[in-house]
Formats: sequence, structure tokens, C-alpha cells
Amino acid sequence: MSVDDGTAGGSTSAAVPMGSAEARTPEAARAFIARVEKDLFDLSTISSRAQWVNATYITDDTDALAAYFGTIGTEKGVAYAKEAAEFSKVQGLDPETARKLNILRGALVLAAPSTPGAAAELNTISTRLSSTYGKGRATLDGKTITGDVAEEAMGELRNPAKTAEVWTSWHTNVGRPMRADYSRMVEIANQGAKELGYADSGAMWRSGYDMSPEEFSAMYDRLWGELTPLYNQLHCYTRDRLNAKYGNSVQPKNGPIRADLLGNMWAQEWGNIYDVVAPKGAGDVGYDITDLLKAKKKTPTDMVRIGEGFYTSLGLAPLPESFWQRSQIVRPEGREVICHASAWDLDNKDDLRIKMCTKVNGDDFVTIHHELGHNYYQRAYNKQPYLYLNGANDGFHEAIGDFIALSVTPEYLVQIGLLDRNKVPDASKDTGLLLRQAMDKVAFLPFGLMVDKWRWGVFDGSIGPQQYEAGWNQLRLQYQGITPPTQRSEADFDPGAKYHIPASTPYARYFLARILQFQFYKAACDMAGWKGPLHRCSFYGNKQVGQRLNAMLEMGASKPWPDALEAFTGSREMSGKPMLEYFAPLQRWLEEQNKGKTCGWQQS
Repeated sequence: MSVDDGTAGGSTSAAVPMGSAEARTPEAARAFIARVEKDLFDLSTISSRAQWVNATYITDDTDALAAYFGTIGTEKGVAYAKEAAEFSKVQGLDPETARKLNILRGALVLAAPSTPGAAAELNTISTRLSSTYGKGRATLDGKTITGDVAEEAMGELRNPAKTAEVWTSWHTNVGRPMRADYSRMVEIANQGAKELGYADSGAMWRSGYDMSPEEFSAMYDRLWGELTPLYNQLHCYTRDRLNAKYGNSVQPKNGPIRADLLGNMWAQEWGNIYDVVAPKGAGDVGYDITDLLKAKKKTPTDMVRIGEGFYTSLGLAPLPESFWQRSQIVRPEGREVICHASAWDLDNKDDLRIKMCTKVNGDDFVTIHHELGHNYYQRAYNKQPYLYLNGANDGFHEAIGDFIALSVTPEYLVQIGLLDRNKVPDASKDTGLLLRQAMDKVAFLPFGLMVDKWRWGVFDGSIGPQQYEAGWNQLRLQYQGITPPTQRSEADFDPGAKYHIPASTPYARYFLARILQFQFYKAACDMAGWKGPLHRCSFYGNKQVGQRLNAMLEMGASKPWPDALEAFTGSREMSGKPMLEYFAPLQRWLEEQNKGKTCGWQQS
């Protein structure tokens, strides 16, 4: 199964249906689960191989293979989910069986209804949407470029006419062709979710968190409320610096920020334009990870070896040899692939792999630490029964690698030989270090929130097919305070230009992960006895942290997520407070810089 990829065997497929006449007893429920888990396990290994081949070698044939196994998985998954829903009503179930039945009932990302042909149509559409994304192209100076090159260009270009060209061509070329398919997919998936007893697919997604969909939405909004003031200060400061660079005609002093000026195709992380916003003096942190990697002539494989080294320094075992033989670390020549980074465990044991089109730069260096977090999580829980082969919740899976990547501090770079000790920035550079982190970590929060806010609206009908584009732009304005560089209309489908929309990968996990990673990080730093400012802590090499971490990872999905959170952090509640503590010195500094400015962006 893969993570980040929307094709995880553990979250999208199930197994053959049992006869509905089967006696509904606790014993029958246990026997049912045992059969399910064996069949699920066997199906997922062959299905994962088909998905891997399709993602790393896109052709009509591999599309057909992926759709074939996806259809089997969906049909079995729907039948099993319905059976699980019936068994869930049985009195006297033991807690393990009850938990597994609940996981099974909500396991599908997209559920097809039992109508003949519905599962095949749903999987054909899903595969076509993913492949449309994988084959997507943009233009720069009128020349066609691939998606990964377009993403890199958005980080490097400082010419607003060129960023507008890349942004517009990508969103138009990739998104527009998907619109009708996407609408049909929503229709089918909603019918399937209703058959399973959910109001719609969005409610089904929100039910996977050991709480009701309503409680989840309330927690989601509470966490964003805790962190909104920090984001608003960052937005205000960034807009001012962009205005100073480009002038009023490109970026006005007030109102929203133009999306293509933020160094990222989706304006989801702004770290690539740190050079534009860096404060004089404090802003020069004295090193750049991309430059350090290039100076040491590191290859993409070297970067993955360094990432592995962080995990082994905590006492975790090295990756298997097959990882190095079978992973896609760089974009292969002469064939279409999905470059979006993802982590895979193809046999639910130790066939761990990553799929990336790695470039030697700081972004990909951090992404590698993140992806390997998935792999180490997958391996830690590989002794759990099939239905527990997953994170405590999907936010946990994303947060593990992210919190390890927070340890990519100057001290860590010294420890691994990338940075000279005498080049470590002193305390006067803390503002710069924190601002650079915030441009990615804090800037991401409203984007992480609004992607699924949009989808939940699409699924529940409050954003209808005729308002897809308007709904997306309104949410982006409301939460991110950004606006497209060019006129958009309902002929467009800008959500489709973001991988996770055509791939139907739920996105709330990334928002939760941004918050959880700081909880994990603070707990690890406390365990390691760190005494300095939180943002300078590195627990590289700390075996106690590794031991406690592995104890949480080994639990997989076997216990409610508050139990897993407590095992590592001592707390049972997700909180934005550790993130606020990490960025507190920066928030004070931003408030000082923004004095006298009109912050916010809503038009009166």
C-alpha cells in the first residue's frame, strides 16, 4: 500500500462478500473479520504492484491494470463495508471486533454503490483523473514543460509575467479536462457512501477519527482558530514585502496576495520566496541547504541515505536492500510517471519504497525525511492484523516524517557534515530561521484546511457542479487571503490542478499533521532534555526518543488515536500550542513589523 498517493490498499479496498443470510452472532462477526483480513492482505499485495507499475510507467495498459484491480478492490470493499455495517449492530461484540468492523465500514476513500457497473465506472474515472494529472503540462516562455519542472520554476522565477504564465497554463491545461469526470465521480461516490449509512462521502471521510463527523469538524475549526492570528501576521508581512518588490500594479499594499507570487504552484508553502521577504541582517541565516548539498556534490540517492541516517541514529533498523533496488528516486527517462512524492509498502511486510523525481535541493531534502517517516511507520506496525496496518489516524502518518524534518536544524546539518560548525548562525539570526520555517509551516495551514472544506462542500452539495471554481476561489480567499493572477471562470477547474483532488486523497490529514508534528517535536525535545529555544532543538542520535517513537508507531491503528498520542506526548488532545510556542519569538517580531499597517484582506 502507498501513502500520499491515494491508492493505499489499506484505505481503498476490502474483500469478498459473505452471504447476507449468515447468522449475526459475535462468533460469526469474528470469523467474518478473520476471512476479510486474509483476503484483504492477499488482494492488496497484487493491487499495490499494479498501482506501482501504473504510477511509475503510465500507459493505456497500466491504466487498465490499475483500474482492473481498483475495481475488484472497490467492489469487494463496498460489499464488505455493508456486511460490516450489519455486523456492527450485533450485541455483545468484543472491543477488537467492534473496532475492526468500524474501520472496515469506513475504509473506502470512494465507495461505489451496488448498482452493476458502478465500481468499474468509478475506478475508470479515478484512474483517468490521476493519469490526466500525471500527463499534465505547463508552458514557460511559450515552451511546454512537465509538472515537476513547472513546480521548480514557480519557486525560482521572480518575473510576475512568467509566474502568471506558468500558473495559468498549468491550472488551465490540467484542471479543465477533469471537470465533467470529477462531477460524475462525486455523484457515484456519494451514492456509495449513502448505501453505507453516511450522509455523503465527506461525512464518511470525517468519521475515521474515533469521533463523529460533527465533532471532527468542530476540532478542525478549533485548531485553526488557535493559529489564525499567527497566520494573519505572516500574511500581512509577506504582502508588504511583495508590494515593496513588485509595486502596486502587481501586488497592492492591501487586500489578498496574488497566488503566483508566493513561490509555489498552489501558494501552499511560501519558503521559496524567502529571499524576497528576508529581513536585512537577521534574514541572512548564513547557509542554504540547496547550496550545501551541491557544494558536497550530493546525489539524489545520497540525500535518501542521509534521511535514512536520521532514523537509524534513533536506533531504528536500516531500510531493506530491496528499497534501494526498487524505489523510483529520480524521474526515469523516456516514460510518463507520477512525480508526486509518495511512500509505499507493497507487501505489508518489508517491500518498502519511495517514488520521487528527486532534485538536489533543500525542498526535496526535507521531503525525503518526510517520506521515510511513512516507510518507518509502515514497517513498525507490520506485525499488526491487516485492518490495523495504518496510522493512528491519517494525520499521524503525515506528521511522523514532518516532525523528524523539523530536526533539520543547523545543529543537525553540522552533525551530518553538511555545515561547518563555524557557519552555524547565532541567536541574532533566529528571526530569519523562524521566518523561513513559518513561510512553509504556517503558510500551509489555511491551504491544508480549505482543500477538504471545498470537497466536503462538493460532497454535501453546498458547492454544486456549477460553482466548483467559484467555491474554490471563495474558500481560498477566505482562508488563505490569496487570489488568482488571471481571470478564472466556471470553464476552469483549478482544484484539479492539485494532485490530491484528482487522486481523491483526503487532505485534512496534512492540516492535522502540521499541528501534530509540533506536538511530537516538543515531546521529543523534552525527552532529549533540550534546554534552548524549541526551534533549535535536534534530537538526532537520541535512542530514548527512538524507543518511545517506535512504541507509538508499532500500535498502528489498533487503538484510538488519543491513546497513541498519549503514548508519545503524554497528552490525549491535539493542540496548536506547541506550534505557537515554537513560533512565539517570530510572532512578536511580525507584530512589531506590521504596526500601522492594514492587516487582513477581506474586501468591505
